[in-house]
Amino acid sequence: MKFMTHSDSPIVRLGQSTAAPEQVHVFCENEIDAINAAMAARRPLLVRGEPGIGKTQLALAAAVRLGSAYVQHVVDSHTESRDLLWHFDAVARLAEAQLKGALGAASGKNSTSLQEDLAVKNYIHPRALWWAFDWASASEQAVKVKVPEPRQPDGCNHQKGCLVLIDEIDKAETDVPNGLLEALGAGRFTPQGMDRPVFAKGEPPLVIITTNEERALPDPFIRRCLVLHMRLPTKDDDLKAYLVTRAKAHFVDDDGNMMAHESSLEKAADLLIQDRKKCAQEHWLPLPGQAEYLDLVRAVIQLAPDLDQQSGLLERVARYVLKKHPGAAA
Repeated sequence: MKFMTHSDSPIVRLGQSTAAPEQVHVFCENEIDAINAAMAARRPLLVRGEPGIGKTQLALAAAVRLGSAYVQHVVDSHTESRDLLWHFDAVARLAEAQLKGALGAASGKNSTSLQEDLAVKNYIHPRALWWAFDWASASEQAVKVKVPEPRQPDGCNHQKGCLVLIDEIDKAETDVPNGLLEALGAGRFTPQGMDRPVFAKGEPPLVIITTNEERALPDPFIRRCLVLHMRLPTKDDDLKAYLVTRAKAHFVDDDGNMMAHESSLEKAADLLIQDRKKCAQEHWLPLPGQAEYLDLVRAVIQLAPDLDQQSGLLERVARYVLKKHPGAAA
């Protein structure tokens, strides 16, 4: 089993596209310790923290650092626990039943052959935990139903293990986290329409689960997880230093040069801290945080590539990036 080390660079660059902001994660010591502990204990890691602090990015960065395969499932209000294991494509089965039924009647094809073609197992798609438990059988099933394998970041390979991200689990009903633990605890599950269960094989997967605390999670679920609390520093100077450090990791050009003066990064942090305090006093949630700070700096850099012009833009742009609550702009 490979663990993360503190000796490696804390900065992990996760690629960039023209359609999305750059992705850079700066690991803290407690994040590395929590991930290693979860792998050693063979328990899921529940990551708590306010929106925009980097919970989702943490999981991807960990997969890249470990070199393991990465599979993500974003939870919504309609998610059921089985959606983390497998998906039955009822729509495709119905369409093929109608088509093959018509063709079979015209050709005289017998009903037994049609039933075999339309067996439920032929329409089961592997989902996140199936890939994590047994990549080979998931891949075989994926070929059968003509769906691709999960796309992997550069350097990530299922032969080095698998990291599963269950994102925003607090959006689901309570039976979803309980069902997740049932499958992980037993190390097996049986997809609908199949005779044999899927067993966990090889290296146990690292399962990272995020929550924005929109809904309370069941106590039995929390007891079976390790928990990482991702928090911004509470003291102004510490928060300012934290934010500036992350901006320096994000905003460098291809030659390694900073794309903004440090004074501009500090001024942006001051504006964020000021607005964060105002929102806390007024009980406006969520508080502006790391994501808004990076958005502010990114916008100013794009609007004013000339470093000397950036400081004057900060307050003008900040009113749109930071002041999101009703009454905040007053």
